Amino acid sequence: MEESWVNSAERIGADLHLELSAPGGRRAALIRALREAVRGGRLAPGTRLPPYRSLAADLGVARNTVADAYAELVAEGWLTARQGSGTRVADRMEPLRHAARRPVEAPPRARGPRHDLRQGSPDTSSFPRAAWLASYRRALQQAPSEVFGPGDPAGRRELREALTEYLARARGVRTEPDRIVICSGFAHALGLLFGGGASGVLRGPLAVEAYGLGFHRELLAAAGVRTVPLPLDEDGARVGLLGRERGVLLTPAHQFPTGGPLHASRRAAVIAWARARGTVVLEDDYDGEFRYDRRPVGALQGLDPERVIHVGSVSKSLSPALRLGWMVLPQRYVGDVLAAKGDRETWASVPDQLGLADFIVSGAYDRHARRMRQRYRGRRDRLVAALAEHAPRVTVTGVAAGLHAVLRLPPGTESATVEAAVRQGVALDGLAGFRHPEADMEARDGLVVGYATPSEHAYGAALDALCGVLP
Repeated sequence: MEESWVNSAERIGADLHLELSAPGGRRAALIRALREAVRGGRLAPGTRLPPYRSLAADLGVARNTVADAYAELVAEGWLTARQGSGTRVADRMEPLRHAARRPVEAPPRARGPRHDLRQGSPDTSSFPRAAWLASYRRALQQAPSEVFGPGDPAGRRELREALTEYLARARGVRTEPDRIVICSGFAHALGLLFGGGASGVLRGPLAVEAYGLGFHRELLAAAGVRTVPLPLDEDGARVGLLGRERGVLLTPAHQFPTGGPLHASRRAAVIAWARARGTVVLEDDYDGEFRYDRRPVGALQGLDPERVIHVGSVSKSLSPALRLGWMVLPQRYVGDVLAAKGDRETWASVPDQLGLADFIVSGAYDRHARRMRQRYRGRRDRLVAALAEHAPRVTVTGVAAGLHAVLRLPPGTESATVEAAVRQGVALDGLAGFRHPEADMEARDGLVVGYATPSEHAYGAALDALCGVLP
């Protein structure tokens, strides 16, 4: 028994495995092998076979042997041969081995909601494909060969330099390229900072806002970090209640999910606490570019770069699919974070990093952010107007910013409203799902509505459906 692998990818699109058995000679063995490949479905109808010379060289047989085998299979109807298009598997031949089998049906796809108003995602239909492709192409054309080898765990310097300029200009961040570490998003940043447990870069207990992403609390709990909830009011987290915690995690520009910014006096107070305690503030700047009623509040990091770890990403501004984020670190943490990350970049794609660097430097990032800022502001305005007309008992709370809004509901109506929404095919989140289980503050009834998630053409229908389930 003799087996040969025919490396004919450029000719037929895939490697061709042929098993040539000895009885009957090479010609007969080749005919049997090709016939079996067609019958078994390994060679699909329309597949182009290698030219005589190429297949003969690959198999180590005479060209006439291949030519005769092809001719025999053409005569039998297994193959077709036309001038200029080569020899192909005949369209009318069915894979006989499979003919007796019942067709395998794909499992039914899970039916999603008719209207998706969940928070956490931008309008994916608005991704700037043409501008991103232009930046990506330029980045690859100019990239040195080293780009396609193991990556620097700090991230490409081109991106860190671009972020240094952009974050200073747009967010008031004070840093330099050597204090930026590229990551794949906020969750990855938490894993690097706390993933080592007692030997991690940072240790608990960590104060967190009483309302926030449960996913982040779960990541911290898995790393053995105890979280202590801080109550919230109209001025943001009540940082005056901070005690002996080793750090605090805040969303100061736009509290997630309740929507208010951290008051200026509390921004100063939390920095004073971190200095006095010799600890650190984690700043999640998850949607800092999107403030609609006035200029965005600057990053907390600008008040004290040595006491604040500033974390951002493109998950809200561009797409969560890119998996690109950054940590702006106090100098004393850079080495430990890089050690936690390892010797080689294993998370953030290096070509994607270069593409984002060009996207920022070329001005395309700013143009996209301005365009989306206008679009999301319009969507929020439409939401507020629809509620005023159709559900006047429901109000929008928090500042005009971000990609979601919190709807304040009458007391005791949240659970029933969420259930009614599910029955009507409307996906949204109740505010209770974001509450820390140990929070010591009055529970609020509300909905977290992601007005950025639907595409532009679907947004009107989604608003109508939402208003139809509100109390």
